[in-house]
Amino acid sequence: MREEIRLKRDVEGTAIPAGTKRLLAEGTGVVVTQDLGGTFTVHANAEGGLFRIEGKDADALGKKLTGAKAVPIGKDAGEDEIWAVLKTCYDPEIPVNIVDLGLIYSMEMKTTDGGGKRVEVKMTLTAQGCGMGPSIAADARQKILSLPGVQEAQVDVVWEPAWGPQMITPDGRKKLGMD
Repeated sequence: MREEIRLKRDVEGTAIPAGTKRLLAEGTGVVVTQDLGGTFTVHANAEGGLFRIEGKDADALGKKLTGAKAVPIGKDAGEDEIWAVLKTCYDPEIPVNIVDLGLIYSMEMKTTDGGGKRVEVKMTLTAQGCGMGPSIAADARQKILSLPGVQEAQVDVVWEPAWGPQMITPDGRKKLGMD
């Protein structure tokens, strides 16, 4: 059974699946249901459900954020690092990263006029009505931009082809208990 935590300070949460922002007050009781990819999903019964809390606010939960794998000093990020950082992005309701869920349709690296890198990602969601889509895309974009050598990043949510469970990778299927 998961333990209830009292928020140590006011913190902004993103309602799941609506995607709207809401202030969760200091002292609010929450239960962490997922701690993946540098964000926390919490259940706040008194506030009406699930919320995503960003990693920068881990202290409000009395937690410490564990970092993603770093790129070696002096090396610009390549395709492997882009895919690795995308694997740190999660739909807050599903404990499988967006790559293994089959949500990433394409990733292209291009060279900018200034010699830096531009990364373009096309992704989808498990359901078109999910209000968390902009939040998940923004999380992926921010993480890509944090990589050395990446000057620009664009993450577009697309609906074609339609996503289906058959797009989940074998690793994702295993994590979800589907195989």
